[in-house]
Amino acid sequence: MQFLNIILILAVLVLAGFLIIRNLKKKQDAKVEEQINVDDKTYTLEVMTAFIKKRLDEITKINLYDIGLSEEELKRRKNKKYELKKALKGCTYGDVNDKKYIKELIYDLLSKEYGVTELNVSKAIPFDIPSLLTAQDKFEIILYMYKQEFGYEALTEIIKKYDLARLKYVEGEAKPSYVITSSEIDEIYEKENLMLTFQDKLNVVVQRIYQHYKGYSTIDEIRDMNIDGISGGVSGLPESFLSQVAQTDGDYIDQMLDHKVPRACDSIWIMFQGKSIRLEFLSFGSEAELKRVCQNIYKYNNPGQLSDTNGYKINEMKDGSRVVVVRPSMSETWAFFVRKFDVKRATLEQIIRFPGKEEAIELLKYLVKGARIISLTGEQGCRKNNNAYGDDRKYIRNNEPSYYRNCI
Repeated sequence: MQFLNIILILAVLVLAGFLIIRNLKKKQDAKVEEQINVDDKTYTLEVMTAFIKKRLDEITKINLYDIGLSEEELKRRKNKKYELKKALKGCTYGDVNDKKYIKELIYDLLSKEYGVTELNVSKAIPFDIPSLLTAQDKFEIILYMYKQEFGYEALTEIIKKYDLARLKYVEGEAKPSYVITSSEIDEIYEKENLMLTFQDKLNVVVQRIYQHYKGYSTIDEIRDMNIDGISGGVSGLPESFLSQVAQTDGDYIDQMLDHKVPRACDSIWIMFQGKSIRLEFLSFGSEAELKRVCQNIYKYNNPGQLSDTNGYKINEMKDGSRVVVVRPSMSETWAFFVRKFDVKRATLEQIIRFPGKEEAIELLKYLVKGARIISLTGEQGCRKNNNAYGDDRKYIRNNEPSYYRNCI
């Protein structure tokens, strides 16, 4: 009887020990799972963008006199702080050098302070799983890789290589149009079969963070390319209209969404060699993001405030591009137009392309040498200036032929 009691006591102790060990293991697994979830969120674009904003704000607002630095170190840190403030302001004006400086700083902060490595960089953008990449992800990767080889001619090379600037029929449309679709980007990405290093992946992530922080959203890299121009918010339905329709007729708005009716914030067009091409695979995402871009893109040299009473602004950017911005209630939506001018590549042979152009070129040479006033007229998009001369006033004012002589 005593032996039986001992056995029962041992059995109870073993069972109790087993239950305790199982509970401890469950708690440990829960902690590991919780840590994994935290890590997954840590390396998302949103969290890293918030970190970059906070870190750069700390750097620019720190009081250097409270740290107790030596005179030489204080002077050096003040210069770096001033340089950073200047770059943060200049990059919003389209200055590519300031943009490069800020992106390099973001790269260092992510790699050295935030701890982004080859193992976790794909949590921001799934580089290793192509099926999870969006059309925007693929396009930005392609553009980045081409930019390493072709510089600011990267977009031109992509369009020419895959013949994207051609009329094509899109599903649901009766007439052909100039458009680059998501399916075309998917095909290009598959054909390119790009092999990215860790530095390449991190640079793509840095660009994504930068463009939503200080850049021009999804058009940031495209605006820097050597193209004729870019515009946004110029087509599609405004958010105000969609909200009004949703309140009055919910079924109608559902039908519109089923047919993928584009919104104004989905409207991104580029001007490429005289053709207006819609980038169907890109979008600002929301009207708030389009509004942010419109409010920043025109502010070089402080042209004044874009307000409800003054609903448009015409200005130049740091690189000489001409920008026009409009806003409600003057227009239905927030919108901008950027026209770029490339004087260096402009030649008369490039501009004049009709048969028998040699005589016209010779005539223009003598008109310019004689300091005659020259006027070019025509409908919009007919390549009057080939985006090469900038503001027409530059060569009409004071009968100065020097601007044209660059082309002869």
